[in-house]
Amino acid sequence: MSTVTTSKPSTPATVSAAAAVGPADEGRIGLRGNLRHIGALVRRNTLQIKQDPESMFDVVFMPIIFTLLFVFVFGGAISGKGQQEAYVNYVVPGLMAMMGMNIAMGVGTGVNDDFKKGVMDRFRSMPIARSSVLIAKIVVELGRMMVAIAILLAVGFMLGLSIKTSVLDLFLSIGLSAVFGASLMWIFILLGLTMKTAQAVQGMAMLVLMPLQFGSSIFAPPSTMPGWLQTFTDYNPLSNLADAARGLINGGAVAHPVWVTLAWSVAITLVTMPLAVRKFRQKT
Repeated sequence: MSTVTTSKPSTPATVSAAAAVGPADEGRIGLRGNLRHIGALVRRNTLQIKQDPESMFDVVFMPIIFTLLFVFVFGGAISGKGQQEAYVNYVVPGLMAMMGMNIAMGVGTGVNDDFKKGVMDRFRSMPIARSSVLIAKIVVELGRMMVAIAILLAVGFMLGLSIKTSVLDLFLSIGLSAVFGASLMWIFILLGLTMKTAQAVQGMAMLVLMPLQFGSSIFAPPSTMPGWLQTFTDYNPLSNLADAARGLINGGAVAHPVWVTLAWSVAITLVTMPLAVRKFRQKT
């Protein structure tokens, strides 16, 4: 005589709890396994972009529109009528910093949207390190950021941008922008995991982005600003990144802004990365 064993169906709460706890052997995943998981997830995210080319519209058109807009709207007012070429050498290195921040904002809305679709719950039910899911997103977004910077520089060269140092210094400025951009992505990932909707993430991000971008040395020299705004600009990490990129491309002192930018990048990552990974594990 056989005995039939019935199991109680899993409720949504049970599934969410299991996903939040994750596999018991997660902590045993070594560096090699983590890198393999990150590579697989990077490939998945890249294939998603291939299937949805429209997701690259912001990366392609944003640097073109911003460069043309700021050079021909503000260039004459800041550098003098007919002196837009001089302003190109000032604003393009600053826009490199701006590209990283705008693309970082998209990471937060993307993570929030993935949770709404249930994609992240599926990942959390797999025997993979939780950080690999988030790191893979950052790797893909850094690739998108490199595309945006390449287009930005191409437009800048067409408008008269000149490299007064060396190609190596140009690549160092791009690398510095990538390092700082990656640290900002952890902030927006944390926002995406904390806020309830993608619209809320975008709204909060704009409240952060606007004062940081326009209260910096990206578009205009701080010497033209009132004293209280100059103080804010001096401590603004975007100003340091813009000044560092400008010095690496146009020549001049770069040690201080480079080290300050790196310090900001490390500090932001050390604070927000553990918080984001913890929130990712516990989010229901």
